[in-house]
Amino acid sequence: MQKKIPMRQCLGCREMKPKRELIRVVRSPEGEISLDFRGKANGRGAYLCPNAECLKKAVKARALERAFSAQIPDAVYDKLNQEMEAGE
Repeated sequence: MQKKIPMRQCLGCREMKPKRELIRVVRSPEGEISLDFRGKANGRGAYLCPNAECLKKAVKARALERAFSAQIPDAVYDKLNQEMEAGE
């Protein structure tokens, strides 16, 4: 019997993809937002494809703010963009 592959939806392109192919954006219990490349960090997670285009679409649609029910400052988006470029 084949093991079920967990699927998640990218906030940018809105496509369902295997969880392992996506990057998890996490809001920790303290309210800090960061990228989680391993998928194990504690907190509320939302998923993005590993390309800057999906991050741009998510920013434009305010998808991260809706997913986390919180205002996200521009500095956080800049940090996410830098981390994503470094992680590729």
